[in-house]
Amino acid sequence: MRTQTKIALIFFLVSLSTIIFLSASVYYFIIRYSFSDFYKRLEIRGVVTAKAILDEEEASSAVLQEVRELHLEKLPEEQEYFFEITPAKDFAAEAQTLDIPLSFFENILKNGEATHQNNSTFYAGIKFQSKKGLYAVVVSAENYYNDHHLRYLQNIFLFGILAASIFSFSISIVFSRQVFNPVKEITDRVNEISTQNLHLRLESKKINDEISELETTFNNMLDRLETAFETQNNFISNASHELSTPLTTIIGEADVALAKERNTKEYIESLSVIVNEAERLEKITKSLLFLAQTGFTGSTLKFDKVRIDQLLWDVKETIDKLNPKNKVQLNLSLMPEDPAKLKIKGNEQLLLLALTNIVNNACKYSNNQIVTVSIGTLEEKVIIVVKDSGIGIPENELKFIYDPFFRASNTKEFEGYGIGLPLTRNIVRLHQGEILVSSRVNEGTIVQLTFPVGHYTVG
Repeated sequence: MRTQTKIALIFFLVSLSTIIFLSASVYYFIIRYSFSDFYKRLEIRGVVTAKAILDEEEASSAVLQEVRELHLEKLPEEQEYFFEITPAKDFAAEAQTLDIPLSFFENILKNGEATHQNNSTFYAGIKFQSKKGLYAVVVSAENYYNDHHLRYLQNIFLFGILAASIFSFSISIVFSRQVFNPVKEITDRVNEISTQNLHLRLESKKINDEISELETTFNNMLDRLETAFETQNNFISNASHELSTPLTTIIGEADVALAKERNTKEYIESLSVIVNEAERLEKITKSLLFLAQTGFTGSTLKFDKVRIDQLLWDVKETIDKLNPKNKVQLNLSLMPEDPAKLKIKGNEQLLLLALTNIVNNACKYSNNQIVTVSIGTLEEKVIIVVKDSGIGIPENELKFIYDPFFRASNTKEFEGYGIGLPLTRNIVRLHQGEILVSSRVNEGTIVQLTFPVGHYTVG
C-alpha cells in the first residue's frame, strides 16, 4: 500500500471514529436525559393526581384537575394506581398485578420514590401523605420519546454519520494529495536530473516547512555532486595532460635516439632530456601519492606541540634557499604576549610543507614582489595571513583551486603542477584548521590559515 493511500485511510478512519464516538456519546446522554425527564413527568402527575383524588377538598381538587387537563398533556397508556400503605402490607399482590418487581414498592417505602421500566412502559412511584392516610402512588405510561423522538434522532445520526463519512473520505483523499503533491513534484524533477544535466535544481518555494528543507537539502547535495563531477573532470583532464606530456617527451626522445647511431654528445643530450622529464614525472607522481596520503584521515600521524612563530621563521629560511630573490616580510606586531597561545598540536614537517607551499606560491605569482606574512591570535585560535600583490585568481575559477592539477588560466607563464594548494588544504584539515582564499585579478591574493590552540586530541 502506498504511503499516500495509508495516510488517506488513517485520516478517514480517525475522523470516522471521532464522529461515531461523538454521536454515540450524544445519543447516550440524550437517552439518559429523556428517561430522567419522563420519570420526572410521571412523578409530577402522581403528585397532582394524588392531591386531586386523595385530598377531598372540592376547591383544591377542582383546581388541580383543571391544571392537570390544561398543562399536563395526556401520556399514551397513562394509568394511575393508589395503594394504601399499612404496617402489615407487603405489596406482593400489587407487584404481580402490575408485572413489576417487588423491589419497586420496597424502594417507595424506604426512599419515598422509585422508578422502573418494562419495555416501553415506564413506572414512577412516590410515597404520598394524604388526609386519608399514607399511600403509594404509582403512575405508568408509554414513553413516546423513546418510540418516536429517539428513533428520529437515530435516523438523523445514521444519516449524519454516512454523510460525514463520505465528506471525510473525500477530504482525506484531497488532503493526502495536497501533502504528497510536492513530494511527487520533487520525484518527477529528480528523475529528470542525470550526469548530463547536473545543473538542474529543485524549485524551492522558500516556505519554512519540511518539504522546503528537503528541497534545500537535495539542492545542496546536487551542488556537492556537481562540484565533485567538475572536480573529477578537471582532474582527469589536467592529470592526463601533466602525466602524458613528460611520458610523450621521454618516448619521443628515446625513439629519436634509437632511430640511428649518434655521437656521444647527441646521446648525452637525449639522455638529459629523458632524465629531466623523468624527474618531472617523479615529482608529479610523488606529489599525487603525498596528496592521497594526506587526504586519508584514517592514517595515524605523530603530533607534537608546534610554535607557529618559530615555524614561520623556518618557512622563511626554506624560501630563502629555494628562491634567494624573494621579498618575504614577517609581521609579528599582532603576536600575543603569552607564547602558549602560539602553540598548536601538529606535525611540524607537514605544517612546514603547507606553509612553504603558500608562501612560495605568493612569491612566484607576484614575480618576487613583497609578500607579507602576519600572525595573530583570536579566541583560542592562531591565525596566519599571507598576502601578495601578484596576478591574482579569476573569480569564476576560485572554486576549482583545490582540484588536483588545476591551474588558473592566467598562470601559463609560471611553472607548476597544480598540486600544492590541494595538498596544503589536506594538511590544514588534518590539523583541524581552516583555509580561506580571496583574490582579485592583478591585485593579489590573500590566504588565511586558522588553527586551534593546542587544547585538543588528534587521532
